[in-house]
Amino acid sequence: MGDPRKAKKSYTRPRSIWTSDQISSELYVVGSYGLRNKKELWKAQTEIARIRNQARSLLSLPIEVRHDKENNLLNYLSRLGLVTTSSTLDDILNLKIEDILERRLQTMVMKRSNLKSPYQARQIVVHGHVSIGNRKINLPGYLVKKDEELEILVHLNPVVETASNNYK
Repeated sequence: MGDPRKAKKSYTRPRSIWTSDQISSELYVVGSYGLRNKKELWKAQTEIARIRNQARSLLSLPIEVRHDKENNLLNYLSRLGLVTTSSTLDDILNLKIEDILERRLQTMVMKRSNLKSPYQARQIVVHGHVSIGNRKINLPGYLVKKDEELEILVHLNPVVETASNNYK
């Protein structure tokens, strides 16, 4: 057992990180979703792998045993917005890295606010200009749940008047 105060690693690196095809595909995804570094990409890949491994292990169980566990997994993923309510385990196995990156707060803000780049959306989130309902969230990697989508608000300050207007 490990120390409860020390968090375990939330990602696994690829086995070979120096293949040119993998580097170019990772850089494309990092740039298109505005990720800070490859560790954020690896976290999302690990989460997708964990979900897919759960679905694979459920498929190996007998039908009467897996029914409740399958419903729990499907309900969890439908609340996150990764699958629909009428999905099956095969749909979970077809999940891609882009599906989970689309659910990040940074990506949602970029698409809603018509910003120039995903990095600008990241800056708006980190600076605390985004709230979901009554909660101010400054984590660009926050996974937005399906019912929270409509509650995303971007609070941008209006342009401050110039100093000459204040001295009239």
